[in-house]
Amino acid sequence: MKPAALSITDLTVDYPLADGSVVTAVSGVNLTVAPGEIHALVGESGAGKTTIGNALMGLLQAPGRVAKGRIEIGGKPVDIRTGRTDGIVQGKDVGAIFQDPMTSLNPLFTVESQLGETMRHHLGLSRAEARRRSLELLRAVGIPEPERRLKSYPHQLSGGQRQRVVIAAALCCGPKLIIADEPTTALDVSVQAQILKLIRGLADERGVGILLVTHNMGVVAEVADRVTIMLKGQVVESGPVAEVLGAPQHAYAKALIGAVPRVDVKLPRLPVPAQESPGTAAAREQVRARMGGGEEAKAGVLSVDNLVVEYGARGGFFGGSRVFRAVKGVSFTVEPGEIFGLVGESGCGKTTVANTIAGLAKPTSGSVTLGGLPIGAKRGGVARKALQMVFQDPYSALNPRLRVTTAIAEPIAFYHLAATKAEAVEDAALLLESVGLDREAGARFPHAFSGGQRQRIAIARALAPRPRFLVCDEPTSSLDVSVQAQILNLLKDLRDLAGLSILFISHDLAVVRQMCDRIAVMKSGEIVEQAPTEELFAAPSHPYTRELLSLVPSLDKIAREPVAV
Repeated sequence: MKPAALSITDLTVDYPLADGSVVTAVSGVNLTVAPGEIHALVGESGAGKTTIGNALMGLLQAPGRVAKGRIEIGGKPVDIRTGRTDGIVQGKDVGAIFQDPMTSLNPLFTVESQLGETMRHHLGLSRAEARRRSLELLRAVGIPEPERRLKSYPHQLSGGQRQRVVIAAALCCGPKLIIADEPTTALDVSVQAQILKLIRGLADERGVGILLVTHNMGVVAEVADRVTIMLKGQVVESGPVAEVLGAPQHAYAKALIGAVPRVDVKLPRLPVPAQESPGTAAAREQVRARMGGGEEAKAGVLSVDNLVVEYGARGGFFGGSRVFRAVKGVSFTVEPGEIFGLVGESGCGKTTVANTIAGLAKPTSGSVTLGGLPIGAKRGGVARKALQMVFQDPYSALNPRLRVTTAIAEPIAFYHLAATKAEAVEDAALLLESVGLDREAGARFPHAFSGGQRQRIAIARALAPRPRFLVCDEPTSSLDVSVQAQILNLLKDLRDLAGLSILFISHDLAVVRQMCDRIAVMKSGEIVEQAPTEELFAAPSHPYTRELLSLVPSLDKIAREPVAV
């Protein structure tokens, strides 16, 4: 009988602090991954998932330490003091697939150089042998034109292709174990389906054990054999996927699974696993009250009429034309108080439309108006502050040199929405509370927060000028299930009680179904279908829409207990 690809017994990870106290990030965790098995590790931000992965790979940052426990990889014990194992080599016997492939790949080297270096170092292959093996791996992970892609640099590949290269790099030395940390979070539904099929194939065909760290329960239901749910560093439930997701026993597991957006039915509100604090609930009421009045409530309909956006130039010095048409005659309207969804694969033009509406890109032709006036007009109550944007990547959207309170208070002061600086700071603190963060968090810089916390800060800043229209570009892709439910409920509340209109862009079709009143589906720069949400999900008319819906990973294939809302 083969030894387990991974065995963890009573693992505890501590972080000693300067004052002599100790923060226990992981406490008494037991977990096994059999050869050919995908074991999903799920939980909210701060649950300890990534800490476990870092401990396995010897990547714990000081002063973090494995306080006690036993880790075995392929039946061989890991020295918990050094993170090393005799006979097990990181990068060779243990591979890793990280969430952001762009940071996993060196931008200065070609794909061939990066794959070949690993194999020459660990396997002693010649340059020619490494190249041949690299081509085989690129074919195995489904990259088109592998001979040409070998010579490409990471920035010349799409997000899905970069993630496939990372998977090829993890496979190149024939590992016994792969640790995949949120490998599909930033991918659209079709590329995600391809990556999940590839990961499942690695386990089935190559017998690789895979520890899949994720917050996406649909992904767990799609590919995992077993699942472990963590809360505050401890395991609360573990077992076969069908049992845990279909009939969870622990109260937290029930609440977490119940908060997963459903594709089969639209709920008035998403269940939230953790009860909100009274301060958070009160802050949200105040935010809604402040956004509910004023002349800017008359901002009116957003109208996008025959929008065309091109990149490049026509008739250069040598004549000819190098023009890429990203958006091709797109038209739609968003009524006051409506949440309008825009979906499609990467590269279809969704973000270009969003940037044009927000005034961050110039249209080649066509028009974008809010209440009959161009975006940015200062008369009639429609000013630039009436429309704000929430970006997909909160870290690049926040100024790393500004403390959080300062960043949120800045637009409040700029638009004279507070009489004094102290009132602007108080409004910023209230907004932080409304998105579920402590007031004290405002004294810290963006780098001190998790990805989900940064996104909440970005949403708070977007709400600071009291806008009438929000453009949300993948606003919840980096959030775990419960925070996502809280933010989506907040956006719905703002729509219902303050009349906020929202353009909601997402590749998560389950989230789109829960949020949106109408949906437009984009492909190759054009809208191929536009319909009310229930109509589109019940009877999509375009083949492309039907294909997208068929690829959505969800819990619907697992019989679930009904959830009270």
